[in-house]
Amino acid sequence: MPGTNLTREEAQQRAKLLTVDSYEIDLDLSGAQEGGTFRSATTVRFDSAEAGAETFIDLIADAVHEVVLNGRSLDVAAVFRDSRIALKHLEAGPNELKVVADCAYTNTGEGLHRFVDPVDQQAYLYTQFEVPDARRVFASFEQPDLKGTFRFTVKAPSGWTVISNSPTLEAKGPSSDVWAFEPTPRISTYITALIVGPYHSVHSSYENPETGQSVPLGIYCRPSLAEFLDSDAIFEVTRQGFDWFQEKFDYAYPFAKYDQLFVPEFNAGAMENAGAVTIRDQYVFRSKVTDAAYEVRAATILHELAHMWFGDLVTMEWWNDLWLNESFATFAEAACQAYAPNSKWPHSWTTFANQMKTWAYRQDQLPSTHPIMADISDLDDVLVNFDGITYAKGASVLKQLVAYVGMDEFFQGVQAYFKRHAFGNTRLSDLLGALEETSGRDLKAWSKAWLETAGINILRPEIETDANGVITSFAVRQEAPALPEGAKGEATLRPHRIAIGFYDLDDETGKLLRGERVELDVTATESTQVPQLVGKRRPAVVLLNDDDLSYAKVRLDEESLAFVTQHLGDFEASLPRALCWASAWDMTRDAELSTSAYLDLVLSGVGKESDIGVVQSLHRQVKLAVDLYAAPAHRDVLLTRWTEAALTHLRTAEAGSDHQLAWARAFAASARTPEQLDLLDALLEGSVTIEGLAVDTELRWAFVQRLAAVGRYDEAEIDAEYERDRTAAGERHAASARAARPTPEAKAEAWASVVESDKLPNAVQEAVIGGFVQTDQRELLAPYTEKYFAALKSVWDSRSHEMAQQIAIGLYPSIQVSQETLTATDAWLSSAEPSAALRRLVSESRAGVERALRAQSADA
Repeated sequence: MPGTNLTREEAQQRAKLLTVDSYEIDLDLSGAQEGGTFRSATTVRFDSAEAGAETFIDLIADAVHEVVLNGRSLDVAAVFRDSRIALKHLEAGPNELKVVADCAYTNTGEGLHRFVDPVDQQAYLYTQFEVPDARRVFASFEQPDLKGTFRFTVKAPSGWTVISNSPTLEAKGPSSDVWAFEPTPRISTYITALIVGPYHSVHSSYENPETGQSVPLGIYCRPSLAEFLDSDAIFEVTRQGFDWFQEKFDYAYPFAKYDQLFVPEFNAGAMENAGAVTIRDQYVFRSKVTDAAYEVRAATILHELAHMWFGDLVTMEWWNDLWLNESFATFAEAACQAYAPNSKWPHSWTTFANQMKTWAYRQDQLPSTHPIMADISDLDDVLVNFDGITYAKGASVLKQLVAYVGMDEFFQGVQAYFKRHAFGNTRLSDLLGALEETSGRDLKAWSKAWLETAGINILRPEIETDANGVITSFAVRQEAPALPEGAKGEATLRPHRIAIGFYDLDDETGKLLRGERVELDVTATESTQVPQLVGKRRPAVVLLNDDDLSYAKVRLDEESLAFVTQHLGDFEASLPRALCWASAWDMTRDAELSTSAYLDLVLSGVGKESDIGVVQSLHRQVKLAVDLYAAPAHRDVLLTRWTEAALTHLRTAEAGSDHQLAWARAFAASARTPEQLDLLDALLEGSVTIEGLAVDTELRWAFVQRLAAVGRYDEAEIDAEYERDRTAAGERHAASARAARPTPEAKAEAWASVVESDKLPNAVQEAVIGGFVQTDQRELLAPYTEKYFAALKSVWDSRSHEMAQQIAIGLYPSIQVSQETLTATDAWLSSAEPSAALRRLVSESRAGVERALRAQSADA
């Protein structure tokens, strides 16, 4: 019984047999306001390579009414089972299939998601099909290499708007509620889209005066968010992306229009539906946010725009090359921000090092680590593979590849790749072949070392000097630590393209400036000599992997580390600061630096850190370290130091600045003494103010949630705050605050709503889980370890993937850092017979507890 899975072998067999021509999809969504199910009628035209052959089409439906193959009505009861309709006795050459079914609206963010806005009580719909969920809306050959054209016709409630991948045809009548769309170019099922509802919209266009190109642009959101929609800023970033990508790709934007739709309860950041990108509507900022939030939103916009070429125009053959889609878009978003003229975020490689690399390094040290080019044997594999390897490590390795082959040569290869494979499907070898042609480099050994092996290397400098401080020997030592227990493969030494920077304090400015830089290839051996640095005076700081060209953990030599510990905030440039911060955090996670020492380092340098994204990352990392990595005997002292420092920075930060807002949130997250909690209460009431700090809607909720978590606020206060903010966001925040309350009753209620019931929408379930888990409620939550393992298997088997994954990860007892948690986990893993995907998620969470135990020992 296939259930809802699909294996790679099945997909390969189907691709050999079939060539898809077109889909005509008619959906009756006129009852969307009420919900339930909708009528889906699909006509698919396809060719079969063999007469009499047998295959199947994918569909998840409440009921199937009609299946007609080449004019023959098939017995629905005989041919429809699980998620498949069996198709036998195909004709050689053209075939036509018609399927009529009732499909269901969802509240999980998969398929056709339905959301009712509490502000206007109107329903808002959007599709999310990646990986295998077009089949929840229409019958489809659900694999990326069976491309076709798609023509949607949709009946919607009067007054609603319908958006799809293509523009609409002329209306069928002056008052028609039927929306008919032009056929798409040949695309994969997972990037088709429909967004339906009384959405608010703003329209413009991208104009290229040199070519005469004009692309209609649209931005959509719910009317309740319209007052916060900063469409000019979004259009500006979008046009910047169009300019830069079309120049670098030398291929005109391949679709008829470009809409960006901010939609509710979205599971991911965004989705690259061709010409109709869906984006989580938290990116429509209701309250003041820091510039880092605008930078992340811009990166998301550029990421999805890059996908229009890499992913939509040219698409992977199978999901084992998912990494190439996501890595390329992640690299492209950062490169566009770094190099596009007039970019607002030219420091994007600092953000990349600070966020993407940190994610990658963490993921690559889990027992589930895998080569960038993963072995994806079925859909279950790919659903848990949207991870830090696929996105962040892959993009990091692409950045190194660009340094290795040259920026111009890289994009020349990409240009040839797009022209050669437009509207087709490819494998990694197709891209590497194009890059070999333009760069003249043989990339087979590089690919084997970087894309086909797992794990991370450590680079350390080995420096010898004479009595005068002149370097007499300089080498880069490379280590390949053993892969985590349970990981497949072996540790591997790799070639690295790196820069080495020499930094000294400038007497006039007091800043650490780079006085020397060399770029070189580190060989795939334990030691690489660097003769070009011999004879130079040893600087205060030697920084390996300066400019962050390669993917490796970097360690400072003893002298550099001692100097950086006192002067980390003094680097003039943001990127070397970020690299040193990242190295310190990595050492803390690896139990090479105690949490106490890490806190000392942050407190000594964070006041000089100008990059707000780095500051906010340090806030998160310190909180995590003190909560989980600190020795229990030290935790209260460290929390007190951190919270007092946060309050001091809040009071001394520039009024109205991003830093002030960030410190307000950091303080709220850990406020604990009666005086500190009194301050939060007073700021909410307005009886105390801090100059420049706007206690607006989102900041109010941050304060309310903390006050609820410590027992200061209960149902009445939470309800009162919700009355001030009767919106979808307010509903989520209130649910989180209720779950955060430190009482057995509140925890039992939250647990039951998530685990014992399946009624919560995805976003509310996520909020409840986030509130339920509080690091200062360890004793209260201890009984839920046993309950978690008792319920997990049935939850996984009965819920959709997104909903089950939220529970499996979010409710794992990660804050119970003890050998008992590891023992309970091991017992469950050995007895429960979980699927490979669930085993992976639980094993990853177990590794987090194991790491925390090691870190606590280092802090003892």
